[in-house]
Amino acid sequence: MSAFDAYEQHDLLGLADLVRTGETTPEELLEAALERIEARNPALNAFVHVMEDAARAAVAAGLPDGPLRGVPYALKDLYMLYAGAPTTNGSRLYADHVADHDSTLVARLRAAGLVIVGKTNTPELGLNASTEPVLHGPTRNPWAPDRTPGGSSGGAAAAVAAGMLPAAHATDGGGSIRIPASDCGLFGLKPSRGLNPQGPDVGEGWSGLATGHAVTRTVRDSAALLDATHGPAPGDPYAAPPPARRFLEEVGADPGRLRIGLWTEGLAGERIDPECVRAAEDAARLCESLGHHVEPALPPIDGAALRGATTAIIAGNVAHGLDLRAESRGRPVADGEVENATRRFAEMGRSLTARDYARALFDIHAIGRRLGGYFERFDVVLSPTLADPPLLLGTLDMMEDDFDAFSNRLLDHIPFTPLFNISGCPAASLPLHWTADNLPVGVQIGARFGDEATLLRLAASIEQARPWRDATRRLPWGRRPG
Repeated sequence: MSAFDAYEQHDLLGLADLVRTGETTPEELLEAALERIEARNPALNAFVHVMEDAARAAVAAGLPDGPLRGVPYALKDLYMLYAGAPTTNGSRLYADHVADHDSTLVARLRAAGLVIVGKTNTPELGLNASTEPVLHGPTRNPWAPDRTPGGSSGGAAAAVAAGMLPAAHATDGGGSIRIPASDCGLFGLKPSRGLNPQGPDVGEGWSGLATGHAVTRTVRDSAALLDATHGPAPGDPYAAPPPARRFLEEVGADPGRLRIGLWTEGLAGERIDPECVRAAEDAARLCESLGHHVEPALPPIDGAALRGATTAIIAGNVAHGLDLRAESRGRPVADGEVENATRRFAEMGRSLTARDYARALFDIHAIGRRLGGYFERFDVVLSPTLADPPLLLGTLDMMEDDFDAFSNRLLDHIPFTPLFNISGCPAASLPLHWTADNLPVGVQIGARFGDEATLLRLAASIEQARPWRDATRRLPWGRRPG
């Protein structure tokens, strides 16, 4: 490659520092990213829309003098608007939709100096833990092309894992940052509810279950991005507590001696793959070696109630979303315009009563209260991120005729992640384990509401003790320089 050959040796902040010191330029970094996208994306299908002209125009016009100036970045193609660019939401229903304004988060990313180079693949309406929409086709895992990169931020994670970008935007309504982070060997932090803005078009996603942030290679990049984007915007219905200081200052800070609860069992009896249990138990031993107190302790949560409430809230929001799309274009949504699982979610949502929806909200608030009590005993909960290593593509197929089988298979795969969406608490997946077949397996850490600081401190200390960037150099596709 001709454009800035050292591109993949640096994380996002490293590239920003090189721009700041004049050792490279935004033009060189953009060319490096575009070359890698052109070379690698055809095999992986991480990007569904490359915004080359817009990116070149932004660089030529002069970028804002922000802390991340000149670094290439991508947006997940799910309700994340960039004026003049398509936002298809992974659905044929939105195949012709072009945004006429920026989302608040996008405006903040651009103000930080990032160069948006494209949109990444997502399952239809973000409803799957695998990224294989009918509209755009499947995204493949850079570690094993027959495996899923996870979802719903699968395109983002595949792009970063394959070295096309140092980091990428992602969203999380049931684990969609942490799932692909686990499957692709990345760091993925889901922030507290209300920490990043959802505007200007909506106040919250999936009734507060969903939020947005990023998948990154390093903890410090995640912190730096959060510094650039967090905080309420006009009209937000609520906001998370403001941080005591910059998130980047927490990276490298002493986490103190933490009380960590180890959770390795499915709350609804889900089967957990031994590799995932092994990953969490090994991480627990690592935390003990760093001076923390660790003891097995399941959160006191009714797993069946958690699954039921999550499904009801998502189903209601899917039904409402399809109705809004029908209203905006002046005609109803036909069955053939959405995938089978989307149609069934909408049918379920329409069958629910206002009382059912109120009960689901009551249940998630009760679950959040119980988790709050758990965090009176512990500072952090540690678990596997997922119940399985990366699944084969086709295992979670939204075109499957048997919706109950699909839904149960999906929920069985993600027993650990939705709790933090329901409660609004922050959680992160750390790339700490690889199988004998060289497949990444993530470990999740979660903390009380508004306590990103503890997660960043702990994650950074673990990253220092066991640097995972050395492990990611084994990635066969990216061929990272040693």
